Amino acid sequence: MIPLLVVAGYLALLLVLGSVSNLLFRGTSRDYALASQTIGPVLLLLSLFGTTMTAFALVGSTGRAYTLGAGVYGLLASASGIVHSLCFFLIGVPLWRLGRRHGFLTQVEFFRRRLESPGLGLALFPVLVGLVIPYLLVGVIGGGTVLEGVSRGAFRSWGWFPEHDFALPSYLGSLLVCAVVLVYVFLGGMRGTAWANAFQTTVFMVLGVITFVVIAKGVGGRPSFWQSVQAATQRVLQENPAHLSRENIPKSVYASFLLIPLSVGMFPHIFQHWLTARRASAFKLPIVMHPIFILVVWAPCVMIGLWATTSAAGLPPEVKENQVLALMVSRFAGPWLTGLLTAGILAAVMSSLDSQFLALGTMFTNDVVLYYFGPEHFTERRKVWLARGFIVTIVALTYLLSLFPHRAVFDMGLWCFAGFTALVPLVLAALYWPRLSRAGAWASLAAMVATWAVLFYRSDFGANKRYAFPEPWMAQASWGWLVSWCPPLHPVVAITAAATVALVVVSLVTRPVREEVLREFFPSAERPLAAAENPAGVC
Repeated sequence: MIPLLVVAGYLALLLVLGSVSNLLFRGTSRDYALASQTIGPVLLLLSLFGTTMTAFALVGSTGRAYTLGAGVYGLLASASGIVHSLCFFLIGVPLWRLGRRHGFLTQVEFFRRRLESPGLGLALFPVLVGLVIPYLLVGVIGGGTVLEGVSRGAFRSWGWFPEHDFALPSYLGSLLVCAVVLVYVFLGGMRGTAWANAFQTTVFMVLGVITFVVIAKGVGGRPSFWQSVQAATQRVLQENPAHLSRENIPKSVYASFLLIPLSVGMFPHIFQHWLTARRASAFKLPIVMHPIFILVVWAPCVMIGLWATTSAAGLPPEVKENQVLALMVSRFAGPWLTGLLTAGILAAVMSSLDSQFLALGTMFTNDVVLYYFGPEHFTERRKVWLARGFIVTIVALTYLLSLFPHRAVFDMGLWCFAGFTALVPLVLAALYWPRLSRAGAWASLAAMVATWAVLFYRSDFGANKRYAFPEPWMAQASWGWLVSWCPPLHPVVAITAAATVALVVVSLVTRPVREEVLREFFPSAERPLAAAENPAGVC
């Protein structure tokens, strides 16, 4: 019970933090959504990084390293460090400037105004929500799985939950995580979320390093840390040498994974965190430090997954991917330390859930209710309660979906990221390409949704972990010459390519938005005058 009591104490601290942040709440919908844009560089760094680190990064990467090997780090972590910072600079800073100038709160507002298309905004809302919900499931399922893994045998003396080895069932653990996140997001809004993210980021980074040291000494069995790391890795080399190479991952799939980190450029919760910055210079620290933070978090998780494959780890052969990290922690740490380390894992999980819940509540309030019913019909208080009500609904729906049979955390995350990645060409075009047309945006969105849905169905709804496109049978068909030159790639390549081609081709053959709108978004661009305005032909 000791680990569970330590975790309970940590969750209580989060509830206190949410209550304190509520005392500073200014009572406006903008303060609830953006903390009145008062976030400085340090808090922006911690909140952004905490939001991007989910159960996918900790629980998922450890489990996938257990099954595939060290190549998992190269799949995502090494590219993410660079690509995320690039997205902060190329997408985050321009969107912050436009958001400050035009008062945007959500992505849907930006695209609706940029393309003069209320319909596109309405269509984009369910797409974003549909992609965020699987992302939410990654955190909810990951949190419940971790709590079940570290509490094995805790309820033996009471005889509770024997079918779960007397551990807290994952469905109750997920319920606990959802309830705590809901309370402090409900009370504190973005300010409570940012504070909680900063606190949780500090917790899981510090405790993550401690976890790495403790497990290294437990598996390696040497007096010093570095000797233990060497000994533990040597065991992997002796027992599972393929896990220290990229042999288990095809080169083409490995290369296609470089697109996955681009997904951060279209996360609704990241967009909302960008808008909270006090000034543009606040982005400097996140851009510089984000790659270093990723190294600190991802490398230990992948190493722990590798060490879990050795006989020294002593894991049962039937262990599931999602359970590897929790079992390694409970096996090599004492009860008090296990509780602290579990709190660190939950910190990473919950620091993403809160931002995602808040972003969905803000989108529903601003992009559906206020836009179609008119903001003049709602007081600031009612706007806040609309957001809170939708947050409660999404939390309940996410928890209910988590009760159904689910895929591995890593695979659920990949399909979610694939959809967001395919939307990145749309936001880049909206920011940097005046020729983007309303029809081109519609075509890109439709191509993304259709391609994603077809490939997700072809992969048996994510059950086929090694699904790649083009499929082998296509090369044997009569039209196989069209795809015979292309090696098997992760579906994200096909989805992104379809969305990009549709965007460019349709935009080039259709009319762009009005000049008045373009001048709002490209004020510094020198645009040639029309012939009627420039009869003398002067450039």
